[in-house]
Amino acid sequence: MDNDFLGKGLMDQVDNSKPLVSIIIPLYNAEAYIADTIQSALDQSWPNKELIIINDSSTDNSLAIAAQYNAANVKVLTQENKGASAARNYGLREAKGKYIQFLDADDLLSPDKIEGQMNSLNGSLTHVGLCRVVHFENGEDYHKIALKDDDWFCEDSDNPVDFLLKLHAGDEVMPGYGSMVQPNSWITPRALIDEAGMWNEFRCPDDDGEFFCRVLLASKGVRYSAAGTNYYRKHKHNNTLSGQKSLAAFESMLLSVDLKYGYLKAKLNDPVLERIFARHYWEIGVAAFPKYRQLSQTAIAKATAFGYNGKKYKAGPLTTLLANLFGWRLARTITYLRYKM
Repeated sequence: MDNDFLGKGLMDQVDNSKPLVSIIIPLYNAEAYIADTIQSALDQSWPNKELIIINDSSTDNSLAIAAQYNAANVKVLTQENKGASAARNYGLREAKGKYIQFLDADDLLSPDKIEGQMNSLNGSLTHVGLCRVVHFENGEDYHKIALKDDDWFCEDSDNPVDFLLKLHAGDEVMPGYGSMVQPNSWITPRALIDEAGMWNEFRCPDDDGEFFCRVLLASKGVRYSAAGTNYYRKHKHNNTLSGQKSLAAFESMLLSVDLKYGYLKAKLNDPVLERIFARHYWEIGVAAFPKYRQLSQTAIAKATAFGYNGKKYKAGPLTTLLANLFGWRLARTITYLRYKM
């Protein structure tokens, strides 16, 4: 690949009259996807952008592939293996942009994603931009998936606390609400990140949830753009952090829930908060059982203290029947042993 050509192509698109957007890509062992991910960033119609790719000591060919894109507005840097959150923080320290776009190394953005959100933000440094997300299975033609803007969060919000309550609630507490906003869907003014603080560098499947909870609470709200799409790749055999079931992952998940509850509790004194987070504690407790019994007990105790009774255990038909007849612990033990064999 011709680095000079890549550099010229990117520089030709620069329009310094527009705010600079820094696209930060943490990279670890994504050799099958990183070229397409980088290209989707380069193809953004927003004319003033820089790419910062942080290689987290990949052991495959990811770095060699990314290095081919080195150019005036593309930095490829390497850190010792510390995880995605540390890589994002490294990227933030290098970033010069007024706005920040995080992008995972196996995901994709439609060409109009950043421009659509920047237009919706209209220069605001106190709001975060949001767009739709399309979930697609690895190998699936994501272009054929219908675009929808019918989720509850597909609109502007001037109440960050209310937005976060709805995001974390789920049907049990707030019917019709609850969801997961994948981090690529956001675009964030750097000033808000400076106010909210950097990423916590624990290796946690919910590191983005904890980070953006702080960012949203530092903001004045959300500006939604119907122009642009975040394409989020799902893997059947999930070896990414969000698919891991290690003790450290569960401990970090529990810490993340503790932190998010604390952030919201400081802003809102309402029993609905306990009802919302009781479910999150209970889900961690169930998922950790029986492999990590002590952690499971801790999480279940927190859920119980918040008034959760754990009657809503759901799984496959047979497992759900066993749970209804004999309790969720026996059902979880049978499931665990079956998959362990």
